[in-house]
Amino acid sequence: MGPKFGTSGLRGLATELVGRVAALYATAFANMLLERGQAGPGTIVLIGRDFRPSSPEIAATCMGALARAGMVPVDCGALPTPALAFYGLKLGAASLMVTGSHIPADRNGIKFYAPNGEINKADEQAITRLAEQLAADAGSIKVEHGSGADHSAEATRHFIERYKALLPETLLKGLNVGVYQHSSVARDILITILESLGATILPIGRSEVFIPIDTEAVSAATSEKLALWAKKYALDAIVSTDGDGDRPFVADETGSPLRGDLLGLISAKLLRAKFIATPITSNSGIEAASGVEVVRTRVGSPYVISAMTEAVGYGKQGVIGFEANGGVMLGSDFSVGGRPLSPLPTRDSVLPILATLKAAAEEKIPLSAVVARHHLPVALSSRIENYSLDRSCALLAHLKASEASVAHLFGGIGRVKATDYMDGLRLTLDGGRTLHIRPSGNAPELRCYVEAEDPGTAEHLLAQGLAVLNNWAEEKR
Repeated sequence: MGPKFGTSGLRGLATELVGRVAALYATAFANMLLERGQAGPGTIVLIGRDFRPSSPEIAATCMGALARAGMVPVDCGALPTPALAFYGLKLGAASLMVTGSHIPADRNGIKFYAPNGEINKADEQAITRLAEQLAADAGSIKVEHGSGADHSAEATRHFIERYKALLPETLLKGLNVGVYQHSSVARDILITILESLGATILPIGRSEVFIPIDTEAVSAATSEKLALWAKKYALDAIVSTDGDGDRPFVADETGSPLRGDLLGLISAKLLRAKFIATPITSNSGIEAASGVEVVRTRVGSPYVISAMTEAVGYGKQGVIGFEANGGVMLGSDFSVGGRPLSPLPTRDSVLPILATLKAAAEEKIPLSAVVARHHLPVALSSRIENYSLDRSCALLAHLKASEASVAHLFGGIGRVKATDYMDGLRLTLDGGRTLHIRPSGNAPELRCYVEAEDPGTAEHLLAQGLAVLNNWAEEKR
């Protein structure tokens, strides 16, 4: 099917993106900016990338394409996506980030940012349409590598200063924090920021080979590592991010990962937010736990950002968004202890990490106690890999055909009390349980989310849901 836009950015096989496709979409992006008056000849465009093997070549191709379109590429090197976006907002410049985020190294992608922030779904459609028009003219695209002035240190510096200035210098003193570095572009920035706030840091697990870390579906092997590290080094927490640094990861003193939507909720409380936008897959207890207005969206940062933009347009203040993966987006100005924090309407991993560590440090309680006091329903998630979009769509079409189809497939799990097709299929089951399935927008995977009152019930429900989905797929082979 080739590369296409998913929940956040263009995604596809690295072999498909390298070369003509990268040049095609970078040119289409430039043309969209020109058509809308958001750029002109000689306008700078920022380019960043992650550490996956194909990213440098794709970034170079994008720089070449932008230069051919009359723009001036600026090379921001390997840095977190939110750092690139923040630098773009400061300069009023468009940018693109070459990254596949958390998906395996054989896949990659490009995230696009207009001068005022992350593009929306309408922008994605515009870029796709322009790319199709360019593709129809065989001679309109030339693949060549480009380069640009090196702004990597400057872009990184601005992002570090944003968070070093947010909290008191000694706030995290006494906390022993492991930073799981793997192949995250945020691995050194995290250490710099956390050490500046007084934490004692232990770098662990650094890798020069790209490791895909999905903060929503932590593998058994990674969980084992976390537990061993937490015990061996007497850590109070282990923190990390996904590959491009826009999704946070936090594990407690036992190495047990914290849910991303809890990290978002903790961030909202730190900032005293008054409005929350979050996808339907985030924990259903957020409304009660936050005590503020909550709007649910489809999965994907463009949908969350759209809801935030609409709220700001209606005059709402204290607007924040976050996803089940923990990425936090700020739609308005905030302050923490009198220290200002400007809007950053794209997923960020550093704020939720700092907010969560602050909650433990200030009250001198372990992270497991921070989790327990929020009293959220137990929520778990997993995924079935190599589950094609065609297969996922066939499954959803089968279920939408009739209530009988839903009852027949999931009847062995429990009585279905309600269905919601906002994004995939969300089932409300007897016993206060929920089961939600949806195709990933980033990779050939089927996601499964569950909620229940206790861990045992949630684990059993997740296992049941995955078994049903696997069995259906086998029957249709």
